[in-house]
Amino acid sequence: MKLISKLHLSALLCTAALTVMQSAYAAENTGFPAIVADDFKYVATTPSRWEPADWQNLGWATLAVAGTAIVADRPVRDFMRQQPKGDSFLNTVENFGTTYAVGVIGAFYLAGAASGNEKPVRVAQDAFSASLIAATLNQTLKISLSRSRPRDNQGIKDFQGYIGLNNNSSLPSGHTTEAFTLAAVIASHYEETWVPYMAYSVAGLVGVARMYHDAHFASDVAASAFIGTFVGKSIVNHNRTLRTDKVALLPLLGPDFTGVQLVGHF
Repeated sequence: MKLISKLHLSALLCTAALTVMQSAYAAENTGFPAIVADDFKYVATTPSRWEPADWQNLGWATLAVAGTAIVADRPVRDFMRQQPKGDSFLNTVENFGTTYAVGVIGAFYLAGAASGNEKPVRVAQDAFSASLIAATLNQTLKISLSRSRPRDNQGIKDFQGYIGLNNNSSLPSGHTTEAFTLAAVIASHYEETWVPYMAYSVAGLVGVARMYHDAHFASDVAASAFIGTFVGKSIVNHNRTLRTDKVALLPLLGPDFTGVQLVGHF
């Protein structure tokens, strides 16, 4: 599918989802479209709030990706090319980075709306918002770096830089970024220990599937895992604050006094 077609499809899906979610939650003080807009601003300005430890973590993540490129890109690709093709399991699990991810988000929303449980609905909202942000960041890096895919046989060092609108870049992996974004959102909302194991295992298998299909190097998958996890966790933490830090001034009347009271959730 051409990039323009993908953008049109994404726009339609986004519009439909925003319409549904805005209608369902129009009574909230913070409407969902406003949350999405605030999420974009929050992630874009995150580096300005980083402490030295955060910059250090970014440095370690960058070194991990670079180290993976040096140590693992060639041998992992050679290993994957030796595997029999047509693995039905990997062909299926790969969809959790695309169509199945949309289905999972929709399932959480419908389950929450049908049962009146806020948590699944908030998972869907956070996953939707985080997916948009992660996809934007992912596409920006693809266009900026333009790394050749493994199947192009140009080697692991072929970075062309900006060459115009280009969706065929290897770094990062869109499928893997989406899978880890969704996994991070789900894992951040549930305290059960099996949830993150399950979520991140599926996300990791999406990355394996992309390498198996010779679409990405191991370092592409590693970078995508960092991006998706960072965006997913950041959005959940930020939106939790938006939803709970709501205050209001209410009139307080009594026989001998008149005043106001501050109420809210902290």
